[in-house]
Amino acid sequence: MADFNISGRMKIKSLKDDFKAEFGGTLRVYDGRSHADDSATVGSVAKKTVSRGSEVSANGNLLVRTFEERVKEAYGIRVEVATADDSKLADDGCRLGSIS
Repeated sequence: MADFNISGRMKIKSLKDDFKAEFGGTLRVYDGRSHADDSATVGSVAKKTVSRGSEVSANGNLLVRTFEERVKEAYGIRVEVATADDSKLADDGCRLGSIS
């Protein structure tokens, strides 16, 4: 499985689509308490200043909990990983590669 990268210039829709293609699950991205607009960029939704060149990487062996924490630390964005059909949240202790 290749590395999955997030950068501040990515559109939210691209981020969610890339996540689904790589891991098979659904990525829920929030802007405050609401779902982030698909046309917004990661940097515009970020609650922190995004440093030039800052990225978050993930692969299939990373725990869901760790991935969500890394995105929160790097960008100040709350994300949640859900099942492929978006019916329930993935278990925080499972690996990204096993959520599909």
